[in-house]
Amino acid sequence: MRIDDFSLSWPLLTVDRAALEHNITCVADVFSEAGVEFAPHVKTHMSTGIYRRQAAAGTWGATVATPGQLREVVWWGKVGLRTRVLLANELTDPREARWLRAALDAGEVEEVWVYVDSPEGVALLDAAFAEAVFPERLGVLVEVGVPGGRTGVRSIAQVAALAREVTQAGLRLVGVAGYEGPVAGGTSAGELDAVAAWCHDLRAAGARVAGLVPGEVVLSAGGSAFADVVLRELTKPLSDPAGATVAARVVLRSGAYVAHDHGHYHRADPWRRLGAGPLRPALTVWGQVLSTPEPGLVICGTGRRDVSSDLDLPVPLVVRTVGDDGRLGKARDLPDRWGEVTALNDQHAFVRVTPDAARELRPGDVVGFGVSHPCTTFQLYRTAYLVDGDEIVEPLQLAFH
Repeated sequence: MRIDDFSLSWPLLTVDRAALEHNITCVADVFSEAGVEFAPHVKTHMSTGIYRRQAAAGTWGATVATPGQLREVVWWGKVGLRTRVLLANELTDPREARWLRAALDAGEVEEVWVYVDSPEGVALLDAAFAEAVFPERLGVLVEVGVPGGRTGVRSIAQVAALAREVTQAGLRLVGVAGYEGPVAGGTSAGELDAVAAWCHDLRAAGARVAGLVPGEVVLSAGGSAFADVVLRELTKPLSDPAGATVAARVVLRSGAYVAHDHGHYHRADPWRRLGAGPLRPALTVWGQVLSTPEPGLVICGTGRRDVSSDLDLPVPLVVRTVGDDGRLGKARDLPDRWGEVTALNDQHAFVRVTPDAARELRPGDVVGFGVSHPCTTFQLYRTAYLVDGDEIVEPLQLAFH
């Protein structure tokens, strides 16, 4: 089956198999060589087909963002995938906590770690897991936040106090975690220094609570845009306030790396700074030229409902003529100055092009667009297609609700 098969229509999302597998292998090798564990954030794709490949390359488990995603990934255990899961948020709904208790007690999931960042979150877990049959299957991480940022406590003193509440409730504290993304929006020297400072605070928080953790203390961060800084800082030797050596486990949760992109992550690319890259953009969104209504303007059927636009607008990469039989012709690369997307409607892209380009394009031609921020492109589709060239290797079901 091909992407121009009669049963499919545009717009279409494809995932290049060679790029996907290169990215998975490259990042797995980096983390293995650094001696850290990996729980990739599967909110990027929510695909068993992709996670199966990530798990085969070596993972601790999967990271999710919501209880709904947690339920989905626990279900993945029924199709043969190992189900250790890290919920990178605090549970705040007693229904979800009771469901998790039942799933753990029934052995439907091997192990789950969750965040806490409030006494209310600790109390909810305490109520749900009282006299749990398998208390060791639940791990609790105190979340370290950023002033003015998202969730997570704002000081090391608050981390220590909340960690004590966790252990007093009889819950298993495993360490501390957080997300370095809000600290910096780019990769200037000053921004990378800010990420390093945040990592220093995370390490200090881990050292502060180490005495409450049975075994090694977990230090967990994201690492999609700043993996080089996170690896360098979190793998440094750790000591408690008294100067005693603390045994630590570093668990990273990068997600977007699996597809990379032509925009935000291409610019940030920490893997290149690590000497391991570059990663390869794996996603292409294919859409037809619908109209060439005036000189220098091309309208394509690829809008906000079809391609991400939260960080950057999509990038035209190639154009292909469609034959009378509906088959795609040979791809013609588009030079950098050929044109650019200037705006998106729900399902239209406004592409401003040079006069030469305008003469080459006709309604019905198919344009392949690169994306910026793969997470918000994947979520727009229920099915993506893993491809070698135009040949479909595997339909990838994307479990977004």
